[in-house]
Amino acid sequence: MYMIIFVLHDPALLNDVLNAWDAAGAKGVTILPSTGLKRLQNRDVLREDMPLIPSIEDLVQQGERLNRTLFTIVDDDEMVDKIVDATQSVTCNLDLPNTGILTVLPTARVYGLQRRPDAECED
Repeated sequence: MYMIIFVLHDPALLNDVLNAWDAAGAKGVTILPSTGLKRLQNRDVLREDMPLIPSIEDLVQQGERLNRTLFTIVDDDEMVDKIVDATQSVTCNLDLPNTGILTVLPTARVYGLQRRPDAECED
């Protein structure tokens, strides 16, 4: 089994990536808002001129500055390749700047993915 972690640079592509992963056979995806060190150093994440109580217009004008980090667990190398191909069908080549970072980690054990109706909680 493998864990695929993908940091998507452009959050506007999130739905397209999720649809591509679903079509590729991903059984579930967890999504987290995230940011990187460079954005923090450039103060590109939090606006200091944002009013204490912002209006909807203030929030819309701020724009999206956070990445999205997606992760999923897959069974084998074939599924890893499908997810990587699906990702690049949306983002283009991940070796290009400002597309994202994808990593694949071997996973020794996974709990909670395969639900068994006969499982019980022991006191």
